[in-house]
Amino acid sequence: MISLFKRSTETSERQLKKYRKLVNQINRLEETYAQMSDEELRAMTQTFKNRLSDGENIQAIIPDGFAVVREASKRVLHMRHFDVQLIGGLVLTEGNISEMPTGEGKTLVASLPSYIRALEGKGVHVITVNEYLAQRDYDQIGQIHRFLGLSVGINLPMMQSEAKQLAYAADITYGVGTEFGFDYLRDNMAGDHSQKVQRPYHFAIIDEVDSVLVDEAKTPLIVAGKMSANADLHMISARLAKRFKKERDYDFDDETKATSLTDIGIEKVEKAFGIENLYELEHQSLFHYVIQAVRAHVMFELDVDYIVKEDKIYLVDMFTGRIMDGRTLSDGLHQAIEAKEGVTITEENKAQAQVTIQNYFRMYPLLCGMTGTAKTQEKEFREVYGMEVLQIPTNRPRIRVDHTDQVFEKIDQKYIAVAKEVKKRHSTGQPVLVGTTSILQSETVADYLKKEGLVFQLLNAKSVEQEVYLISQAGQMNQITVATNMAGRGTDIVLGDGVANIGGLFVLGTEKHESRRIDNQLRGRSGRQGDPGESQFFLSLEDDMFKRFAKDELEKFNKKVKTDSLGLVLGKDVHELTERTQRIVEGSHFSMREYNLKLDDVINEQRKVIYSLRDRVLDRHDLLGQLKNMVEETVDFVIGESCSEDEATDQWDFEKMERTMNQLLLEPIKLDRKVTHSKDVKKQVQTQITDLQTFMDEFKEQHQVMDTIPRVMLAYIDSTWVRHLESMTRLKEGIGLRAYQQEDPMRIYQNEGLEMFQIHYQELRRSIASEITIFMKNIALQQEAN
Repeated sequence: MISLFKRSTETSERQLKKYRKLVNQINRLEETYAQMSDEELRAMTQTFKNRLSDGENIQAIIPDGFAVVREASKRVLHMRHFDVQLIGGLVLTEGNISEMPTGEGKTLVASLPSYIRALEGKGVHVITVNEYLAQRDYDQIGQIHRFLGLSVGINLPMMQSEAKQLAYAADITYGVGTEFGFDYLRDNMAGDHSQKVQRPYHFAIIDEVDSVLVDEAKTPLIVAGKMSANADLHMISARLAKRFKKERDYDFDDETKATSLTDIGIEKVEKAFGIENLYELEHQSLFHYVIQAVRAHVMFELDVDYIVKEDKIYLVDMFTGRIMDGRTLSDGLHQAIEAKEGVTITEENKAQAQVTIQNYFRMYPLLCGMTGTAKTQEKEFREVYGMEVLQIPTNRPRIRVDHTDQVFEKIDQKYIAVAKEVKKRHSTGQPVLVGTTSILQSETVADYLKKEGLVFQLLNAKSVEQEVYLISQAGQMNQITVATNMAGRGTDIVLGDGVANIGGLFVLGTEKHESRRIDNQLRGRSGRQGDPGESQFFLSLEDDMFKRFAKDELEKFNKKVKTDSLGLVLGKDVHELTERTQRIVEGSHFSMREYNLKLDDVINEQRKVIYSLRDRVLDRHDLLGQLKNMVEETVDFVIGESCSEDEATDQWDFEKMERTMNQLLLEPIKLDRKVTHSKDVKKQVQTQITDLQTFMDEFKEQHQVMDTIPRVMLAYIDSTWVRHLESMTRLKEGIGLRAYQQEDPMRIYQNEGLEMFQIHYQELRRSIASEITIFMKNIALQQEAN
């Protein structure tokens, strides 16, 4: 482990040395560009583009390109890039991650690689964590690029297709990551090329890369269509789930969130619905309703994961504490929560297209990112995305003091100590930012502060703009701000007058997060750009993290725990327990993301096949050739299915073959029953197949028919894909049961998922062949009659 760390440090130092040489080169060019007029500076953009089109390597343009952007920034924004910001930009340009602490000006850093890569003319996407930041960066950093003659676009939800097409056609496009992913899915549901908005992917810069690629990567992006839910079945299942007891009726793993029914639970369901075997194919939907009801019961907590407001369920973003307006859980889980809370059951979302965050962003040939905290997730970034993490030196030395955690035995003792510490700090005028892990916890902290008579700002699922304003004010004298750990991320907290003299901003964490990264982000709110500051975490052995992930260790620890009169746990062992527990949690979450990615990798291969077929249809690429192949495949399939080599020829299903072929062929056929080999069956119909293919060619110039064919094909492709996604979801739900039979769930999912896809894909091609052949024959009959 030590040698690995040493090697990593040596590599970083070697890379930094290389980048410092380039920075010196950029600095030497500063005077040259400072003497240019605005027009001359702007003309450099075309000069660089010409050099690239003449075959020059982009690396050769970087020093001049960076110097030009720095000069433009000085003129337009009156902001000059520091040397460390240039280093950050160089790391990004090469497709890696710049780890830069809060307040080091990551937003300005992005102006450098986005300009360089935009010169290639293939488009650059700058991804932020919310719409507010996307708009802010488009308005601010976009000025530099517009000044230099590049076009800048912004991609936001609810924009019309035409506006999105313009945004994507720009040299640099700002927006929220999920919206880019949803556009990809919607493009692959388009009925015509003119409806598509994206162009081929080239280069993406992700601000707060850990938030986008790690925190949000647990949930796939799903475009769903509405379908009516069985409200009665949801209500009955909810009532049943409320009576269920953990470990008697169901098993629930706190770490992985895996939920399954026990034998007793299964018997109760069978008895409640009067059925014999819950796992029979016909009861698959019932099992789905029940297991979703149990999940809603044990996995989702009121005022933590969701709130109830005006007879509706609103989901809460666990990282920001914000209400996710318009977002619902798919596949009946949202309706299961509605049934649990007794609100009106809405229509279910049925997945029509889906992709994981990981598989979406892996489609970019070049990907890079910035954050204050990525090193703890370096292995994941390298393995999943092929990106290295480089820690960029700070512009000024960091002088923040990070105090040792205070750990209490009881949760009440912790909150009393939190309120006392806030009061003590407030008495000197020192601003305090209290970080919490959920809305519920922020309200608990607020209650304890009120008991001490303290006045504070509570950031609690408010609008982003208001949140950003309140966070930005958190460094003012006498200010107390209570917020979820991620609230207002991306916003600098500037210290008020005189605050630096009394210690700077004091950040107080009230619970360790399930990721050390997010604790570090909270700490990073203080001590920006060499400012003074302090941070400290107040924990209790009753915190969720210990209860969920360190049950057994906690039991042993509690037997020997020593505390003072206030309940503060004494000794160093407790800090080791905290660190160990966090590492276990991080490992568990990484395994979960890895598992979900492997599951989606199975669908990803299938998605490529379906989307490729869709694109060929949209391109009208040899439509008749595709149809002829489908006809040939259908004939081969029905012969293969009906003429088993293991059976005697008198057992072959000639009637089924005739039925299928007569749907396709121009004239009815009667097969010779005396054949001895399946190849002989194909020979009997080969002439008719050739006649049909010749007949199809006659429609080449009939535009009405040729316009109808792609619409029919797309309708079948889309409906088959929706059906297949639903089947894969049901398969995923069921594979957990096989684990009890000592089978590898992932292997089952891969094998059975592939088998299922092959069946659905063959059915799809047969349906298209049959439907369009019948359509063509009907057209021909009408034309003859006229």
